[in-house]
Amino acid sequence: MPVGSVQCDNTTLNLLKANDFVAKAIRERLPDMLVINVCSSPGSGKTSLMQETGRRLRDKINMAVLVGDPETDRDAIRMKEVGINALQIVTGGMCHIEAQMILQALDHIDLTGVDLLFIENVGNLVCPAAFDLGEDIRVTLLAATEGDDKPKKYPRMFLTSELMVISKSDLLPYVPFSVEAVTKDAREVNPTIEVISISSLKGDGMDEWCEWLVTKVNEKKTSQVAI
Repeated sequence: MPVGSVQCDNTTLNLLKANDFVAKAIRERLPDMLVINVCSSPGSGKTSLMQETGRRLRDKINMAVLVGDPETDRDAIRMKEVGINALQIVTGGMCHIEAQMILQALDHIDLTGVDLLFIENVGNLVCPAAFDLGEDIRVTLLAATEGDDKPKKYPRMFLTSELMVISKSDLLPYVPFSVEAVTKDAREVNPTIEVISISSLKGDGMDEWCEWLVTKVNEKKTSQVAI
């Protein structure tokens, strides 16, 4: 070994194994609640989508949101302003949420009667893909303003997602983004991924999104009754 160098062990695998153990504990703690991990790049519209979803489903589904950001509680404040039960998880500069953060947060939010718990992950298409947060479903947002090449650039995120939401669809006429191309790339990575285009601002696609959520919540309840 050359002088001045050191051989380091790769501890990532052990870290992920520990994370998976905690994720299993979260699933055991929330057996009757649908948990959805919402991932995306920064600025894709996750918080706006949560706000509009809360407005539309307030009389149909009891929902709550755990919001992750490196700093500030601004997103949780935005959600509370529209009546959503929300708690901010401040990661202290970390680029993703880990399962142990979710487990800690569960002691600080009232989830009595909640049907649907969203985890709004830190804006990042790389690190969050590796961390199981005890969710039932992972959803990835991709804004029209980001470009349509992301599924092949960040394949793990789309491989592990059940649904790709193309956000800010009202901007599609003004940006070089092909829904057909991004759908093709996403399904080459993950043949079973579903795709919905939405605009939280204009309302396009929001009915389809909300119907998808209600269906998934009912499926979770039915599966638990069967058990």
